[in-house]
Amino acid sequence: MSWTPDRKAALALLHEYTKSESLRRHAYAVDAAVRGYARRMGGDEAVWSVTALLHDFDYERWPSLEEHPYRGVEILAQHGYPEIVTRAILSHANYSGVSRDSPLEKVLYACDEMSGFVTAAALVRPSKSVMDLEAASVKKKIKDKGFARAVSREDLIQGAEGLGLPLETHIGNVIESLREEADLLGLRGEP
Repeated sequence: MSWTPDRKAALALLHEYTKSESLRRHAYAVDAAVRGYARRMGGDEAVWSVTALLHDFDYERWPSLEEHPYRGVEILAQHGYPEIVTRAILSHANYSGVSRDSPLEKVLYACDEMSGFVTAAALVRPSKSVMDLEAASVKKKIKDKGFARAVSREDLIQGAEGLGLPLETHIGNVIESLREEADLLGLRGEP
């Protein structure tokens, strides 16, 4: 069976299962960052995009380690999503036991926490904007254990290492991608 990625269908599924605006924005941010890497690395942007949009779509309903992302992957399989998508989603959870082998798997993991961290760093700026955010200031925030303390610094660092990139380069790539979707993400800043 051949499968064609359908962004509209992926968004419909995301919206059906995720009612929280902040969780939806997280999905959009990860999507923007992952699509940016698809362009940089020659990945299939449509496949990478739906994977990023749906990586946490089950989290609001099933947030436990026993259920997320497993319930979501079951639902995606029922909808005909192929292994390239479901395996990447499983691999983004460190506790799943699924290794990150493909470029998509490595990128999804690297962009998941980093997209949220960059978003948080932008929102605490006086401008509340990603447009004037620099990688060096995000890197400083990573060293500040009191800032966004729920975010694993180890995950941020391992994500960049998995891509074979210096941390600051990865941060810069994510910032650049989020700038492209600043309006959707609410990161354009104060008028």
